[in-house]
Amino acid sequence: MTEETPGFEEKPDVPSGATSEDAGTEAATPASEEAAAPTGDANQTAGLTAQLDQVRTALSERTADLQRLQAEYQNYRRRVERDRVAVKEIAVAGLLSELLPVLDDVGRARDHGELVGGFKSVAESLETVVAKLGLQQFGKEGEPFDPTIHEALMHSYAPDVTETTCVAILQPGYRIGERTIRPARVAVAEPQPGATPAAANDAKEEQAADEESGGGEEV
Repeated sequence: MTEETPGFEEKPDVPSGATSEDAGTEAATPASEEAAAPTGDANQTAGLTAQLDQVRTALSERTADLQRLQAEYQNYRRRVERDRVAVKEIAVAGLLSELLPVLDDVGRARDHGELVGGFKSVAESLETVVAKLGLQQFGKEGEPFDPTIHEALMHSYAPDVTETTCVAILQPGYRIGERTIRPARVAVAEPQPGATPAAANDAKEEQAADEESGGGEEV
């Protein structure tokens, strides 16, 4: 029978040069790594969230810059289009202004019955062309005087008017759209000093009655 040596205990194998403290440290290492793992994941998540916030902020800034540039471009296009239209209107108005004396001659020839033959065809073609360019004639006898579109060359008083009235069109006015190229040159008449509107209306009625009675008489 083998005799056991008193006081002898078996100990785990320890690598050469390693102490019991090193062995205890190695035994505790897995537990410490497991405890540190959640902390590392949290730090990584926080870092990714911060980066995502930075990307979102940069994207918002770039989007705002793009919208601002787009708005500036649209404003630029509108200004260019507005300027283009204005330049075209000015050029057309300048050309038509040079043709107004010719149109005046055509109008006088028509009033005197001289607009005949080939001259009539040319005049009508010219009037058609200027009408296509937007030229409009205005000014009629009997309309109220408007200093913004009329130029008074002659002045008189009349008992049958209640306000300053255009009684004769010396030269018609011309406009393109809302732009007046030349005001209508007219002769105007004002009510008689001291005359009341009722008296003017009575005068108009008397004149109308005279015309009707004169028109009904047999010759």
